[in-house]
Amino acid sequence: MVLEICVDSVESARAAQSGGAQRVELCSSLLEGGITPSSGLIGAVRECISIPMVAIVRPRGGDFFYSAEELAVIKKDIAAARNEGANGVALGVLLRDGRVDMERTRELVELARPMEVTFHRAIDWAPQMEEALEQVIVAGADRILTSGGAQTAMLGIHRIARLVLRADHRIGVMVCGTVRKDNIGEIARRTHALEFHASLRKMMRSPVTYRNPMLSLSEPGVDEFARYAVAAEDVRALREALATAQDGDLARTSPRR
Repeated sequence: MVLEICVDSVESARAAQSGGAQRVELCSSLLEGGITPSSGLIGAVRECISIPMVAIVRPRGGDFFYSAEELAVIKKDIAAARNEGANGVALGVLLRDGRVDMERTRELVELARPMEVTFHRAIDWAPQMEEALEQVIVAGADRILTSGGAQTAMLGIHRIARLVLRADHRIGVMVCGTVRKDNIGEIARRTHALEFHASLRKMMRSPVTYRNPMLSLSEPGVDEFARYAVAAEDVRALREALATAQDGDLARTSPRR
């Protein structure tokens, strides 16, 4: 079973690897659900970790229906990710009505090779997820990232199980959506998924001592002197919980002597 950790910094990437993650997904602006990280960040993370790294390629927050200009940006970002040493990219392109844009997705998958391609949570916005799964398979992606169209994996667990069954090893199904140490075993058991994705960020207080009370660069209510990072111990706890679930699954399926 594979554990992928979502990170947005060199510090968090190091922590993910130290905690036992087998892959990281690198993003920026996680408060928007993740957008394309800079080439500099991709290169810096590649230099500091040895496990596979997937870079999200999403030119902006919001929906996944992109203009021709935005598609041109996506193509350039795919090339930049490859040049900086990414092992894969995560992307998702939908039509105006929410269905998978098969033509553009196939084009982007081919452009990304030999990197792996994850069709990210854009699939959770599709009106018919089973149809979307088939379309992503035809487009040639290696895996989908999904919470089953629900807010959390636990809420979408029945649909995730159906997607895994329908995929039938033709494509990977990676589970996300508040995947934690206390539920990953149940998610693994009930869905039979083999890949899991988690964002384990914790708030870190800024060491900066001076703050200008007359100035704010963010939206009201945003604490500009707080940031979020992944802790190695949290990744390790999740990895151990997944290993326990995997051992239990092996025990159930091993022939009795």
